Amino acid sequence: MSPWNVVHLHGAVTNGGNDGWAHNGMLSGGTQLTEYPNGQPATALWYHDHAMAVTRFNVYAGLAGMYLVRDDEEAALGLPGGDHEVPLIIADRNLDTDPATGALTGQLLFKFQYLPASGTSAPVTGPFTVVNGVIWPHLDVETRWYRFRVLNAANSRFFRLNLVDEAGTVHNDAVRIAGTDAGLLPAPAPMPADGLTLTPAERADLLIDFSRFPGQRLRLVNTGATVEPDIMEFRVEGRARNDSFSPPARLSPSYVRLAPGTTVPEDHDEVFVAMTPPGVSGRPHPEMWELQEITDPGALPAKFPAEGIIQLTDPAMGMVRTFRKVARLFDDTTTIFVDRGRWVVWNLIHLGGTPHPMHIHVARFQLLNRRAIGDLKPFDIATGGTTTPLPAPGDGLPIEKYEEGWKDTFILRQGEWITVAGRFDGGTGEFMYHCHVLDHEDEGMMRPFVVRPPEVARFHMRSGGSGHGGHSMSAMPSMNSGHDGH
Repeated sequence: MSPWNVVHLHGAVTNGGNDGWAHNGMLSGGTQLTEYPNGQPATALWYHDHAMAVTRFNVYAGLAGMYLVRDDEEAALGLPGGDHEVPLIIADRNLDTDPATGALTGQLLFKFQYLPASGTSAPVTGPFTVVNGVIWPHLDVETRWYRFRVLNAANSRFFRLNLVDEAGTVHNDAVRIAGTDAGLLPAPAPMPADGLTLTPAERADLLIDFSRFPGQRLRLVNTGATVEPDIMEFRVEGRARNDSFSPPARLSPSYVRLAPGTTVPEDHDEVFVAMTPPGVSGRPHPEMWELQEITDPGALPAKFPAEGIIQLTDPAMGMVRTFRKVARLFDDTTTIFVDRGRWVVWNLIHLGGTPHPMHIHVARFQLLNRRAIGDLKPFDIATGGTTTPLPAPGDGLPIEKYEEGWKDTFILRQGEWITVAGRFDGGTGEFMYHCHVLDHEDEGMMRPFVVRPPEVARFHMRSGGSGHGGHSMSAMPSMNSGHDGH
């Protein structure tokens, strides 16, 4: 197969022409000229291949990397730096073996489960965990605080990180979370007692105090792994040091927690996207449906279930709202258009199947709400529509302190309805959002959206007509304010 590549800088605020549009792949010998302004708050950005339909192969082959963006706010904190700030790019891989001897050859093996009868497959995983390209490495550390910039660069594996000693005792109390995908938290957050879950593409800025463990060996492990849990080993020196550093009480003075109606204005756009389980209408893979509300009673189907029709119960008002699927594949008609400068609340709804790490390009977001739909049985998989309205969602898992930061990738579990908000005040052009399980992305869970100047929007002729103020074609009334976004 001929190489076909295009580079996407994940988390970057840049124009659409520099974002790594999936169809703009290059053949061998081609050149991609891009501009990355890096004019955004301090964070860890990572770059990886994004070529249409083959991202999973190209990233698995190693086409990924990371770099750090700095700013004055971060510099004023005096966080560990130099040799005491270490990037950790974690992934999993499989290696081929010699059929005659069974010995590892060192060649990558892209191997996954596939059922020919149904056409279903499981995302690729590997038994070997690699950190910065090395299998189960170790790092000699001093008895002091370190800063680790951790990235889950796996195709599909989720990692639940814990710090343990040689006896297996968990020491997560020696870890503080200073930041996530898109920058610093307002204050250091504790490491969850049962481990920090990182889904593919998520980043964590971790501070670890090794002064408590002179002469010991600690391991970063993937708790609950079905394969070898050890990720890497820290070998702590035997002598004590005078380390004056302690995590500052406040990290990001510029941080503002988003809330509907205040820091997220009532005048904002709403987008609704549903994740469907494998098998819908006989199609083998999970899908991602863009939804548009049906407001004309005459446009409702004569009977339910109807393919592509989903009825939800609004948790704010208790009313039933009916949506129709307007797109499900990447090359379907673009339906989401955003005026530059607009706030957008994305409603991401998981109707069944495995969790999805959802990534939205070009802006940073905060998780506003995590709700749980208690009964998914009304969604009829065979038809691809609801038989009766899905019940109003209740409270979901609580939003932890470390989840309140600015992010670009969010875990979405079965039955969850999450809302994330961001302002599209950076680049313009055509961008993408998708599941970051790369097999799911390549199999269709990716869609485009457009950010454009509001002055241009009224001249834009498209399906549904022009003069809509540039707001999302699938914009819905705010679930809190009732504003229709037009």
